[in-house]
Amino acid sequence: MDQLALLFVLLLGALVSVPVGERFGLPAPVLMTLLGIVLALLPFVPNVDVPPDLILPLLLPPLLYAAVRRTSWRQFAANVRPILLLAVALVFVTTVCVAAVAHAIVPGLPLAAAVALGALVAPPDPVAATAVAGQLGLPRRLVSILEGEGLFNDVTAIVLYHVAIAAAVSGHFIAWEAGLDLVLSAVVALAIGLALGWGAYKLMDLLGDPTLQIGLSLLVPYASYVLAEELHGSGVLAVLVTALFLAEYATDADDVMTRLAGHTFWDIVDTLVTGVAFGLIGLELHIAIRTASGRWGEMLTWAAAVVGVVVVVRLLYLLPATWLTKRMHAKRDIEEEIPTSWRETVVMWWAGMRGVASVALALAIPLETDAGGPFPDRNEIIFIAFGVIMATLVLQGLTLPWLVRRLGVEADSEWEKEFEKQLAVRAAKAAKRRLREIEAVEDLPEELSEQMLRRAFEIGLRISPDMGEEERRETQQHRVRRLKRVRRIQSELLSAARHEVLAARSEPGADPEVVDRVLRHLDVRSLR
Repeated sequence: MDQLALLFVLLLGALVSVPVGERFGLPAPVLMTLLGIVLALLPFVPNVDVPPDLILPLLLPPLLYAAVRRTSWRQFAANVRPILLLAVALVFVTTVCVAAVAHAIVPGLPLAAAVALGALVAPPDPVAATAVAGQLGLPRRLVSILEGEGLFNDVTAIVLYHVAIAAAVSGHFIAWEAGLDLVLSAVVALAIGLALGWGAYKLMDLLGDPTLQIGLSLLVPYASYVLAEELHGSGVLAVLVTALFLAEYATDADDVMTRLAGHTFWDIVDTLVTGVAFGLIGLELHIAIRTASGRWGEMLTWAAAVVGVVVVVRLLYLLPATWLTKRMHAKRDIEEEIPTSWRETVVMWWAGMRGVASVALALAIPLETDAGGPFPDRNEIIFIAFGVIMATLVLQGLTLPWLVRRLGVEADSEWEKEFEKQLAVRAAKAAKRRLREIEAVEDLPEELSEQMLRRAFEIGLRISPDMGEEERRETQQHRVRRLKRVRRIQSELLSAARHEVLAARSEPGADPEVVDRVLRHLDVRSLR
């Protein structure tokens, strides 16, 4: 099996792991990691030959961009305090604790190298958190906090990692320079993210065609990441800013085709790249196995100690941090999404899985220092890092669904239905207002006006049939039955039309491009 065949196996596994995970109630990323482990143990499967410095630039930008598309700037702004407590403060605390323990138990491990280890195992993986949380039916507030933590903690951790690596390689460390680097990295990333977001927004208007716009959306996160890294900024933060800008401003309510095709495209990208990323985690296990050859006892002891620190520190930090956030939330009475019980806090604790970023940072540790000697305890750091990744991702990932069911933490479906009904009412009222505006400037026949008024009401009814309870109660049941019947008949009529047009594609003299153009028109009509 060569590298290309291995890539195809991972891509196929990414697709198959989704229905298998849904069938058995297991997260697809964890299944892909297990698949990677199995492949790594097979003698005929080659070792992965991906340069470590390319793992983050290849995998993180599309995954971060896809994750940000599911949220909004308003959500981040409302949850800035809990996100900062987790994404910044918790990363610092975890880094310090891991560095202290590793420096104490690993003989000869320099403090700078220990800090690098702490930084690379500190951030929970944004992809794992988003993928796992999204499948478990957790309350939206928990998903929002986990997504925000996962998206922003890499920024802090990667900057800390680079500072620690630089200190270990050069042999000296200046605190104020490190702090200045952190600030400059954030400023550069913000500037690049906003500039590329604005430029992409203008270019999308110029391109016009949905296919070209979606293609540009794939290039933008890579451009944002690479440019920020080249200018010594945070690539992760630059991608986040660019994605949030485009999600906020580059959305045209009337551009139906681009929106539908874009959602489908990014769902596919998210599924495939996530599968490959977590499959690579399992495949890279051979590096840790080779590193521990002949030293399994002490290496496993060190790894277990660091795993314990990572897991315990997160719990001990979350308990008071959640309490403090609740107190501040109650005093200021703002719309902040926070855990509302100790059960939700426990779920947040156990959802802190490490993944892609930790693997890439561990493998990217330099081989040598500036003095020409080997990087201190590089093999030991890599083994401990993989121990933390495997323990948190596989153990916590496999048991998180059970824990969620055991604690009874689930989404507030009643609130979601009520909010959906409110949106449906607003949509119907907006349509009626527009109809009144049209009637004011156009002379509509009474029959047409009544028909359009019913259509305006049906816009909301299609979204949420329950809204009929608040408007026209006496005719709701009849309208719902009639609407379903009309939709069924329309669906059958359009289906017959599509079959006929598609059959014409294979007839002699038929122009496939014309057939596809007509078929696309029917498809759009069916979606509407």
